[in-house]
Amino acid sequence: MAVCIRMLRFARLSAGSPGVLGARAVLSPGWLEARLQGVRPLSSKEVERTATLPIGGLSYVQGCTKLRLINKTVGRCLDATAQKFPDREALVILHENVRLTFAQLKEEVDKAASGLLSIGLCKGDRLGMWGPNSYAWVLMQLATAQAGIILVSVNPAYQATELEYALKKVGCKALVFPEQFKTQQYYNILKQICPEVEKAQPGALKSQRLPELTTVISVDTPLPGTLLLDDVVAAGSTEQHLAQLRYTQQFLSCHDAINIQFTSGTTGRPKGATLSHYNIVNNSNMIGERLKLHLKTPEQLRIILPTPLYHCLGSVGGTMVSMMHGVTLILSSPIFDGKKALEAVSRERGIFLYGTPTMFVDILNQPDFFNYDVSTLCGGVIAGSPAPPELIRAIINKLNMKEMVVAYGTTENSPVTFMNFPEDTVEQKAESVGRIVPHTEAQIMNMETGKLAELNTPGELWIRGYCVMLGYWNEPQKTKEVIGQDKWYRTGDIAMMDEQGFCKIVGRSTDMIIRGGENIYPAELEDFFHTHPQVQEVQVVGVKDERMGEEVCACIRLKKGEETTPEEIKAFCKGKISHFKIPRYVVFVTNYPLTISGKIQKYKLREQMERHLNL
Repeated sequence: MAVCIRMLRFARLSAGSPGVLGARAVLSPGWLEARLQGVRPLSSKEVERTATLPIGGLSYVQGCTKLRLINKTVGRCLDATAQKFPDREALVILHENVRLTFAQLKEEVDKAASGLLSIGLCKGDRLGMWGPNSYAWVLMQLATAQAGIILVSVNPAYQATELEYALKKVGCKALVFPEQFKTQQYYNILKQICPEVEKAQPGALKSQRLPELTTVISVDTPLPGTLLLDDVVAAGSTEQHLAQLRYTQQFLSCHDAINIQFTSGTTGRPKGATLSHYNIVNNSNMIGERLKLHLKTPEQLRIILPTPLYHCLGSVGGTMVSMMHGVTLILSSPIFDGKKALEAVSRERGIFLYGTPTMFVDILNQPDFFNYDVSTLCGGVIAGSPAPPELIRAIINKLNMKEMVVAYGTTENSPVTFMNFPEDTVEQKAESVGRIVPHTEAQIMNMETGKLAELNTPGELWIRGYCVMLGYWNEPQKTKEVIGQDKWYRTGDIAMMDEQGFCKIVGRSTDMIIRGGENIYPAELEDFFHTHPQVQEVQVVGVKDERMGEEVCACIRLKKGEETTPEEIKAFCKGKISHFKIPRYVVFVTNYPLTISGKIQKYKLREQMERHLNL
């Protein structure tokens, strides 16, 4: 048979041997003694639940290694969970009235995987999933993994030029999408860059601008030049094609590339972070372990997911955690909707709720918030961007999410590398992103000296371990820029670590404001402004200034019905923060430029403010 494997040519970028520091790391005297005392049990008596401490008074920490890493593909993990919990509810899609047990989901996934192979897709081919949260999205995520096809998570808000860039960047052979969602007409957008689709034989597209794209699959409507997803799944149900799937699976490795997630574009053109089965299987297993899902009853294993599946928090923290731990995954809406999220919690007796800080702000500020029964909630995950301490306290108190955890990570790290324990105090959750997860190393580097930073000192956060991506697809130079020969991934985030190993994200190295030689970290000021009684949300950016280089600009969204002035905001700062941190500019806004996953696009906000201020 023809060889259809187009494997990613990256060297495996996994962690070095435990305890080996990067070449630039410098340890103080006595580090060995500190290391020997560096593991202390938490309140749980289980051995894998340990918090490791920094070593030698410096900002370096290793996650514990008691929990074994898993050498299985996504497909094998789904098979095992379906065998263990066949009749447990696996997936609920409220807006599509879909309910499937794990046994039913596995059967559908196998047919879909078989169907994809039957139409000519091969191991290593790239398939783009382009659309809002849906049953088809979850089905394609799992079916591509079963067949060894690489899922490309395409931003559902992409317009024609953005779509063309993404599909060309990774050489997508297939694209799956609904006809339209609200005003986003997916088929018509595709036609702008691929007019040949209207007259193409389904599965045999020849496009001038997208030469590698041969197969277009419509989720819901028969369209010219496309295959219908239902027909692909039906074709995969034959014994002949299921046998082909079983044969293909013999050649799959947990170290194969399985997902390309585009970086969110907060700093420029997206890059294709390429993740393996090994990356996301183990990261989702660590997330579930840290959430202590194994201690919950089946009735308590219900996650409400309002975050987009195209983003790591949704696909790994949501779908994969569900598949690894036998959790019921409940999708509350096609795109984020705070009201729908509350309805899902109330109607489906949700136990865990996920979201970005912006999403939780919206949920808490629903006008009829108190009409919903949120009494079943006990925990959840907040991630995606820095969360103000006041917001963390409000979530825990108003949503009864006592076991809520803050998670930090990057797409390039599969994604989670720091995370709270559920039993951490409110203050520990409000003032940090938690502690290092197992089998992961972290160090904070002094950006001026290139050496390990002392504790409680800001520097760039570096990560090493099983979680580090294979690389940026087809961009070896950009990969080398962030992953050194020592296999440390440079996050570009400015962080601090305390004596207990709690990490606090101070900001992005690119967001840091340098005003007249003084380094100012926006996250610190944003936390401060959230203590103002009239402030709903705030983002701080640096804007250009001829004299100082940069000046501080605070972009403030006020609470409903509140009014104040820039002068009053500045007066609130005096005597509470250093004079050079007081914003020169205070601008009141109603919204911020966001990525589809809810992250603030600070570079766009900075550009908007410079135009607004005529700088």
